[in-house]
Amino acid sequence: MDTPFDLDTLARRYRAGSASPPGVAEEVLDRIAARGDDHVWITLRPAADLLGDAAGLAGRWPDPHSRPALYGVPFAVKDNIDVAGLPTTAACPGYAYVPDRSAPLVDRLLAAGALLVGKTNLDQFATGLSGTRSPYGACESPLVPGLISGGSSSGSAVAVAAGLVAFAIGTDTAGSGRVPAALTGTVGIKPSRGLVSTLGLVPACASLDCPSVFAWSVADGLAVLSVMAGPERSDPWSRSLPVPSPVPPAVASLRIGVPRHREFFGDDAAAAAFEEAAGRLADLGHQMVPVDLEPFLAAGRLLYDGPWIAERLASIGGFADRNPGLVHPVTRKILANGTGLSAVDAFQGLYRLRALRAETRQAWASMDALAVPTVPTTFTIAELLESPIDRNAVLGHYTTFANLLDLAAVAVPGGMTATGRPHGVTLLGPAGSDGLLAGLGAALHARTGGHAAPPGGASEAGPVLAVVGAHRSGQPLHGQLTSLGATGLGTALTAPIYRLYALDGGEPPRPGLVRSNGGGVSVEVELYGLGPSALGTLLTQVTPPLSLGTVRLADGRTVHGFLCESYATEGAADISHHGSWPNYLLSPGRGG
Repeated sequence: MDTPFDLDTLARRYRAGSASPPGVAEEVLDRIAARGDDHVWITLRPAADLLGDAAGLAGRWPDPHSRPALYGVPFAVKDNIDVAGLPTTAACPGYAYVPDRSAPLVDRLLAAGALLVGKTNLDQFATGLSGTRSPYGACESPLVPGLISGGSSSGSAVAVAAGLVAFAIGTDTAGSGRVPAALTGTVGIKPSRGLVSTLGLVPACASLDCPSVFAWSVADGLAVLSVMAGPERSDPWSRSLPVPSPVPPAVASLRIGVPRHREFFGDDAAAAAFEEAAGRLADLGHQMVPVDLEPFLAAGRLLYDGPWIAERLASIGGFADRNPGLVHPVTRKILANGTGLSAVDAFQGLYRLRALRAETRQAWASMDALAVPTVPTTFTIAELLESPIDRNAVLGHYTTFANLLDLAAVAVPGGMTATGRPHGVTLLGPAGSDGLLAGLGAALHARTGGHAAPPGGASEAGPVLAVVGAHRSGQPLHGQLTSLGATGLGTALTAPIYRLYALDGGEPPRPGLVRSNGGGVSVEVELYGLGPSALGTLLTQVTPPLSLGTVRLADGRTVHGFLCESYATEGAADISHHGSWPNYLLSPGRGG
């Protein structure tokens, strides 16, 4: 597998002048050509168009310091989302049309400087979780030969996992943005319904659909989500929800629900992998709360056993009736289950869902987030084709309830099981909890040994630096870190043993973090990976009263970090109650 692209590395290469958007575009095209016919793509943009867009970015942002976060970042879009001038097939060639305008989410990404490479493969009409229901071929996980990629957003997940693009857009109705993440070792972010517009998306179930993001890290996925998110006035499904910050926040101790009774369909290795993941969450300082998952699972069963199967007919039923030979046989069989449903069935289903929502609200009173296996077990392509409907249902055991119950979700890799299969963990919360879930997911991913930075870059395996103030992203001295090749690893909280002060004098303004003999608090810091020599260089650039020392984090880790000599805090304002330097800078009266 090629070393994956990631946002921090690309930005650093662009700033240093060691890469240019046209050069990165050429690299993308070379990687795609080297993989050959991997069934990832339905439509690739003409190379001349991609390279032309890449060459035009420098003219759009001539000042390197004003470039947006997605400047020159290659990405892909699932082929049930409109891109002006490219066919939208939904993996059905006979359904194809060429839109004259792009989905708003695509427009937002392009406006932020991202480079669209092409349209990716999917389970036809986004009906399926396997990645095997497409006339364009079945995608294979890059992690295990012959293993399914998961679906329906199969091509999008593999494009990221194989290092072809930095991020890819999928969709998620029943788990299509999470199941492929688990099977390909990527991060999948399923936002709250309505946070990202679904205009320009071929609906599967319009009342449940939402776009999703596949990325190499939670930080990258959240940065992409923050660009796409926000109300769209003409979208009837759009909602005004909190738009998460592009940086995963540090999270304090949470109550994490875990299923009291867990189903892995005989996969003991997957069961053991989830036990280990739950242990990592506990090690991060969270309280694990056993939860009865049955009302959640009961809601999930309504998706295919209730009237929502008829909603798929509302989207594509007319086309399927007129063109039965163009619809995948498994998709056609599933759609047929909706033809006998009545309006009475629809209302009864809505009433049942309301009752289950009320029942699950009781569970949410005892937890802040819910952790479940993303998939209970895995299948090879051959195994899936032997029993395409039943095994597809197994894949969705822990995913189908999320949108029906109006939950947000972040799926992170959980490593490989003892039998050599990928495992993933999904964190869920009520609508609007996207930022909190991202912070929790980033911490879990890092603790799992997942790449807070991709292979070949800095990671938590090397020196980690805790940054308190003027070296943070967006602050005046951040350039010192980027020039040394620092790679962002997200945010964290210190152990509650520090005080934070606004130091007097000096430019730029700086805080001082001092270990307290008593009455300390947790302070938010940003974490960065640095090579040993770069860390040594930074040490020579730090001037008194600041120095580099050892900082203890709330999760028990010790890292390098900026500390202040205590003499400098005499007469300085104690700003510990703000919790972070950025919070202080944004406070009324600066420290009032």
